[in-house]
Amino acid sequence: MTQPILAANHVSKSFAIGRSWIVAVEDLSLAVDEGELVCLLGASGCGKTTILNMFAGFTSPDSGELCLRGRPIRGIEPRCGVVFQSYALFPWKTVRGNVEFGLKMQRVPRAERQHRADHFIGMVKLRGFEHHYPAELSGGMQQRVTLARILAADPEVLLMDEPFAALDAMTRQVMQQELLRIRADTGKTTLFITHSLDEALILADRIVVLSARPGRVKAIIPNRLPMPRDVAVQLSPEYAALKAQVWAEVEAEVRRHADHAA
Repeated sequence: MTQPILAANHVSKSFAIGRSWIVAVEDLSLAVDEGELVCLLGASGCGKTTILNMFAGFTSPDSGELCLRGRPIRGIEPRCGVVFQSYALFPWKTVRGNVEFGLKMQRVPRAERQHRADHFIGMVKLRGFEHHYPAELSGGMQQRVTLARILAADPEVLLMDEPFAALDAMTRQVMQQELLRIRADTGKTTLFITHSLDEALILADRIVVLSARPGRVKAIIPNRLPMPRDVAVQLSPEYAALKAQVWAEVEAEVRRHADHAA
């Protein structure tokens, strides 16, 4: 049996809020295979970002263990590249400067840095914008720069926390297609957080539905919609049936979260 590239084994995590403790994630086990794109889907507050942050090594579980290639994650994990909803670009650096930044920190020689930056700027279709600053770019273009910077550092895993949520609907759909294209080109293993059923259905190999807080794995649903997936697949009966199946798992948790918050 092939070892998963990412694994969470009976992981729990709580946070202190004022004088009380909130259990964000409880007894969660999850495995992601090499080359998979797995979407985490669930109600607000179900622990999606907490799970991603633990895989990145930004925070540690209270109990259980998270592993990358079978080795426990004990601190910030350089083999994981993290893409947030905010673009996290340096406003005083150009597109090229932002893409090269991680490589510079790794002390990659200048010529190789430039070559790799050119390659990934081309991959995200930003040729001609190398010398532009973030303020001169649209939101979608800024997120492309973020992707190029992460990919240039060649992480083994992409951890993506709602990276397209701040974009308008049309740009978001374009970026989903770009991510699928880049993933086909690079084969990067990706753990992707979203609140959008449609986004999960377009992107994922498997959809992991989490329960309302505390987050547990409620269901794991394989996505057998044919690749490549584009807008047209959303008109198919297979898409409608799968969306209904996923929503049936999600709806009760969304309602439970709303009742708890009321």
